[in-house]
Amino acid sequence: MCTLHPDYSFVPRWRPPFITALAAEDRCHLNGLALVSGERGELSPRYVTALGETDTRDGWRANKPHGGILMDIPSGEIVARGLSMPHSPRLHDGRLWLLESGTGRLVLVDTATGKWQSIVELPGFARGLSIVGPYAFIGLSKIREKSAMTGVPLAERRDQLKCGVAVVDMRDAQVVAFLEFQTAVEEIFDVQVLPGLRFPEVIGFQQETIQHTFIVPKS
Repeated sequence: MCTLHPDYSFVPRWRPPFITALAAEDRCHLNGLALVSGERGELSPRYVTALGETDTRDGWRANKPHGGILMDIPSGEIVARGLSMPHSPRLHDGRLWLLESGTGRLVLVDTATGKWQSIVELPGFARGLSIVGPYAFIGLSKIREKSAMTGVPLAERRDQLKCGVAVVDMRDAQVVAFLEFQTAVEEIFDVQVLPGLRFPEVIGFQQETIQHTFIVPKS
């Protein structure tokens, strides 16, 4: 984890205790961050997900199906192991939620015991989670054709996967809405709910692609 600096590319602030050096080697694939609110409403980092507890170049790739971990930042301790490519940890109503990208599942973790339970399984590589009230907005992606996903459970359903955003009612684990991208978009990396906005712009697309993919109102 790092922060920005006007004179440097970044300033290192924290790394997992098992990582012995800062190097551009993708040693554990640290990929998700959960923030917690303090007494004054300030946000601070609390949990992170990584695809492996490894300290070698691309070491996490050898055990993608079950090598994922959830870590507590202040203590540096590993809260849960054995996750399948975990992503997007989020604290909501005092509970810790995350996505198992390798299974397409929304998961609830008991941070006291390290045990977790699957809430719902979705038809996509789950990555990007935003929670509003009782609803979880979850980004789903297809698996790249040349992606090495040997042993990952979701790869068995490769031909059935969809790209879009699923809305899950966490009270009864039901999918209540689903927005599917049928052309142009095959991967989603994050999802954020923008309160008060009905027709936001799509960043990163050329105008012609936007018009062919989405209906953008004139007013």
